[in-house]
Amino acid sequence: MKVAIASDHGGVNIREEIKGLMSEMGIEFEDFGCECGTSVDYPDYALPVAEKVASGEFDKGILICGTGIGMSIAANKVKGIRCALVHDLFSAKATREHNDSNMLAMGERVIGPGLAREIAKVWLTTDYEGGRHENRVGKIKDYENK
Repeated sequence: MKVAIASDHGGVNIREEIKGLMSEMGIEFEDFGCECGTSVDYPDYALPVAEKVASGEFDKGILICGTGIGMSIAANKVKGIRCALVHDLFSAKATREHNDSNMLAMGERVIGPGLAREIAKVWLTTDYEGGRHENRVGKIKDYENK
């Protein structure tokens, strides 16, 4: 598995936590920034990561900003991306099992580093169930391809 990760200024601390987790798990990743504490525009980080996941260069992507909302909205504008905004363990598991999400967004101002690590671990290790969910995900893909 190869994961792209990025944050804006509001998600730098949790991004570092998730990078540490992925290192511990032996997951290959690339960090796409940001490397500052001053205000930056989240689409400048979300869109390139989403494009890399959509192209198949990376299997999954993780985005962190203050709330996770802006990053998830931006990422979901890229064809082929199913970015889930997650702040609890149940949703982290369900979005992989049922929605085959290929990107995860979280908010550093919403959750702490410990929960963020747990969410990322569940999301990274949960497989898509397919089956009855395949038709639903297929409808999203069909709409995208219109």
